[in-house]
Amino acid sequence: MPSPRHDRSRRSTVAPAGAAALASLLITFAAATPASAVNYVTSANGASWGIHDAAAPGLDTGSIRSITDNALYGFGNLRVRVAGMAADDPDIRMNGEMMRGWGLRFDGVDGFRTTSAITLGGVEMSREIKLSKPGNWARWLDSFTNTGDAPVDVDVSFGGTTGWNATSTSGSRTLANQSAVVDTTSGDTTIGADDAWAVVATPPPTPKHASAGDSDRGPSAVVFGTPTPFAGHLLGTGVQQRSVFDVPLPDTGTEANFIGYRHRLTLAPGETASLVHFVAAGRAETAATSGQQIAAVRGTAVALTTAPDLGGLGSGTVCTIRNIDLAALPGAPDCSGIPAPEAPAQRPAAAPVTTSPYDVVDKTIGDLQADMEAGRTTAQQITRAYLDRIAAYDRGPFGFHAFIHVAEDAMAQAKQADARRAAGEKGDLLGIPVAVKDLYDTKDMPTTTGTLALAGYQPKRDAFQVARLRAAGAVLIGKANLSEFANSGSQSESGWGQVWNAYKPSKTSLGSSGGSAVATATSMAAFGMGSQTGVSLYAPSTGASLVTMRGTDGISSLAGASPLTWMQDFLGPMARSVADVARILNVTTGTDPEDFVTVDGDADAKRPADWKAFLDPNALQGKRIGYLPAAYAASYGDDGTVEAVRGRFADLEALGATMVEMPDPPSTVSPSIAVPSAGRREEGWRRYFERNADVAPFHTASEILSSPRNLPYNRQTVAPADRLTDEQIAALLASRKESKVRLAQWMDDHDVDVVVYPGFKSDVYDNDGATALSSDRGTGVPTSNFGVPTIVVPAGTNPHGDPISLQFVGRAWDDAKVLGYGYAFEQRVHGHVAPSTTPALAYDPSATPPPIENPKPIPPVTVAPQPDAPSNGGPAPTAPRPTPRVRLTTTSVRPDRKGRYALRLRCSTGAGSCRVRVEVRRGGRAVGSRTLTIRAGRTATARITATTAMRRALRRGGTLHLRVRLSGRRSTTIAGSRSVSVLLRPR
Repeated sequence: MPSPRHDRSRRSTVAPAGAAALASLLITFAAATPASAVNYVTSANGASWGIHDAAAPGLDTGSIRSITDNALYGFGNLRVRVAGMAADDPDIRMNGEMMRGWGLRFDGVDGFRTTSAITLGGVEMSREIKLSKPGNWARWLDSFTNTGDAPVDVDVSFGGTTGWNATSTSGSRTLANQSAVVDTTSGDTTIGADDAWAVVATPPPTPKHASAGDSDRGPSAVVFGTPTPFAGHLLGTGVQQRSVFDVPLPDTGTEANFIGYRHRLTLAPGETASLVHFVAAGRAETAATSGQQIAAVRGTAVALTTAPDLGGLGSGTVCTIRNIDLAALPGAPDCSGIPAPEAPAQRPAAAPVTTSPYDVVDKTIGDLQADMEAGRTTAQQITRAYLDRIAAYDRGPFGFHAFIHVAEDAMAQAKQADARRAAGEKGDLLGIPVAVKDLYDTKDMPTTTGTLALAGYQPKRDAFQVARLRAAGAVLIGKANLSEFANSGSQSESGWGQVWNAYKPSKTSLGSSGGSAVATATSMAAFGMGSQTGVSLYAPSTGASLVTMRGTDGISSLAGASPLTWMQDFLGPMARSVADVARILNVTTGTDPEDFVTVDGDADAKRPADWKAFLDPNALQGKRIGYLPAAYAASYGDDGTVEAVRGRFADLEALGATMVEMPDPPSTVSPSIAVPSAGRREEGWRRYFERNADVAPFHTASEILSSPRNLPYNRQTVAPADRLTDEQIAALLASRKESKVRLAQWMDDHDVDVVVYPGFKSDVYDNDGATALSSDRGTGVPTSNFGVPTIVVPAGTNPHGDPISLQFVGRAWDDAKVLGYGYAFEQRVHGHVAPSTTPALAYDPSATPPPIENPKPIPPVTVAPQPDAPSNGGPAPTAPRPTPRVRLTTTSVRPDRKGRYALRLRCSTGAGSCRVRVEVRRGGRAVGSRTLTIRAGRTATARITATTAMRRALRRGGTLHLRVRLSGRRSTTIAGSRSVSVLLRPR
């Protein structure tokens, strides 16, 4: 008998739930269309359900990202804990965590099915999701098979986030976001084993109507099974976001919003059992409909409890369901005659090992250099160790997804560094592997900025800071994942996947430099390079217990990095220690003739000759440290984070500092003339593309930001804009300078040397919600808006074990002093904490180094998302035309009498014309090129003339091996490989 995941041979006769009585509450049904990432299905009440499937960004949890004006953010995820899992199991870090990697595929209508089951502790799992558009509900079926030879207990929790302990605004309205259980099967507001369903809403502080039953955000109901005395009843509830199997759900506070519905399965060898859950979602209440939405989801829950809709499931699958009393249902299948499903073949995974004898786990740059100088290791052993860890921890369904591209020549780079050392060269970064955020240009690796619109884009020049790192001997081990276009501070999600937290594998890495932070924290690189426009260095660094520094505007170059907000962006390091950051800044800071802000600021004169000279453990002695009470005010997280951070004031005082209470900082200075944000965006992108004009696939901001290959919730139609005028640029630069003066005056007025802010004010939250809930970062730190130096230093953990930090903010061009203050604090508290999720790998000198396959871009479906789908990028665009794709069809060619040879290329059908540049290389040198425009569906010829040396070789009868490299122009992409081998044969 087939596994229940694929059992469609016998259809269940269990009747679907009736929803006719609720029809009066519904509005016109709108059909859904598949989108290119989080897929949206619109139900009859107009709510758009965003489901995390395997499409880009590939979170693949099967949970709800968000629902229109509902409080469900990251709901429907599955936590699983397998009893008796071996401590040395490679996947032990995932035991009790959110399951992912189901290979969920959207059918384009209303269903999602697993295409690649996942295994944890010998238990194979799959899930299937079906949405009832007319009924405004969804069904999750999760199946578990014991592939082992002994019985096993499996704890399962279905749930997620139903709100958060804060208010928000919508127009003139203040909305409640704190959820509460407002009804259950037993009629009370406590979920227990005697219940089959529960209704959750976000009641406003003051009801809109005299009658009860209001909900500021759409209410929801969960049907979780037959109540006691049925053996499969609900075991209990827990905090889905934190140790759900051990922490009971509280009645109040933020964690009351994180509901997990728990069951326990005991599986015999080869046995399969399933759990089914239903979720009904309503819309936000208005004065005219007060109470009706709660009544609607309650009615749906009652109907689904009475007659669960198991339509479309085969009888074999239905008979594995454990949380519903099938015998009590009318028309239920007779399971007595159905044999148990066959157990799937076991797929044991070998424990990962390393082929390097050197352990790199949590080593600082200083540690690595000391060991190389002492002859205890080499750059090649260090690089091999990091590569083995990338293979072990970054790939696969449970991987961290920190890298978009791993350098194929990483070991060759390391070998070169060893040769330079052997020749007598020294340097702090010589032979040190670095993960570079994939918005820095690299001449030997693609640069994507996280968008599929730039898939395969290969700059010819390094970014300024990358060139300096390379010259210093650093090993560019790979390009780190990021939030597409560096848009988000909450997550790091791209067309190549979404990054997961290094410490708690269900949490967000924060953004947008999450890949750089996680690669460093998990010891897949010695340090990372990131960027910050708002929070994108400090947030992921805080979440990864790392040090980072955002310097004064103009102390380091932005040349060769794609922009977000021009003249506010900043590129900087992320490392394990302040000393490591000093070593990096010695290389990366300084004047760049291509970056006029560094020229205007005279960065070479302003930066210290040696940043390490400011590493003084007594730097805070006698200093006055400002703080804002509001920055340390209680958070909606109510989890002790603020108190833990403020507790570090005692350490600052122990270092000889005086704490000074401060008022709010001043506001920034506006430019003297209008500087449109669209013009600022355009200026940044034009400068970026012009630097690589010969290979850049786009030319303007509107072209790239309007690409249909962007993630759907970032997809937008951006109107063309003018670049900034010289006068506007001057006014913008002047306003940022004046803002710095104003901030310095604020500090002078209160006679402080530095001001400290907390990193976060709450736990870090799950990775599957929308941006509304990632962590409370509402500290008001002025760093990015003013462009002033700030160092972020780990300060230990909060009561729940999440990393915390302090941010030291100084005056413009006091960068070196600020670094010193951070160092003194670090030496006192030693707040960096290494994650336990990625232990050292066993050394096996006989093993073959594991291959590392770079993740493939997840193909988009270029259909616009629903107009009412949640979006953080403006209105949905119209459905775009298919992307032009071009392919080289020639594999072997002979020249004519004049030495000319013809390369044939074809443009895809159904698209606009293809524009492509063809470059021919022999022995690593360019020997010819052409740029062609090819009509859709047609073939064209690029005629190249062989060089004199090539013609001589051909006359001698030799066959030449050429590499033909293709690069698309405008929106053209390359079908297949961008670099193709072609044989040039004698005539």
